[in-house]
Amino acid sequence: MDVRRADERYPGGDSSAGISSFHALSFGAHYDPDNLRFGALIACNEERLAPGAGFDEHPHSHTEIVTWVVEGELTHRDTTGHETVVRPGDVQRLSSASGVRHVERNDGPEPLTFVQMWLAPTAPGGDPAYEIVRGIADSTPYAVPEADAMLHVRRLTTPGERAEVPDAPRAYLHVVHGTVRLGPHELGPGDSARVEGEKGLELVATAVPAEVLVWELGE
Repeated sequence: MDVRRADERYPGGDSSAGISSFHALSFGAHYDPDNLRFGALIACNEERLAPGAGFDEHPHSHTEIVTWVVEGELTHRDTTGHETVVRPGDVQRLSSASGVRHVERNDGPEPLTFVQMWLAPTAPGGDPAYEIVRGIADSTPYAVPEADAMLHVRRLTTPGERAEVPDAPRAYLHVVHGTVRLGPHELGPGDSARVEGEKGLELVATAVPAEVLVWELGE
């Protein structure tokens, strides 16, 4: 189990444009050859956008892009014709496949925070695709079969409440809210854990409400 703290992430963004970013894996100018990916996961970025701020149209290819809004509202547009507003509790996925361009903005009046996670597909190519699931439940994992991955959302509302971590070859955990205990480690907002070959692990809430994103990853 490899625990990474929130303050160990690579800072980014552009404060003059109202963008603040924190990268858990090697990203852009922050190249770290020892932190390129964990299984299929190649990026876990926390983005904070001031009202009116955003990322102008830019391209992606051969990447599964999954977005989780923490607070505020995210406006998404892409060149496949989709335009949506993503809110807390929704899961958005853009399969960039052979190539797509998109825009992510905060067009609302309040600050926006979201976590965007990129996964490498098991095979390149194909046609771009878009999906949004509104109000995903704790008991309903979100599958990304193109990357042999599954996202679980763990919400804990009572101190001492427990939630299982899937037994998988690899699991990646990112704490969104609250504080939880994982084995001997206490994890707070922005902290993450990379787990390999462990079984029977549980999250235990120590400060609530707690919300944890858990990626179940293949070999």
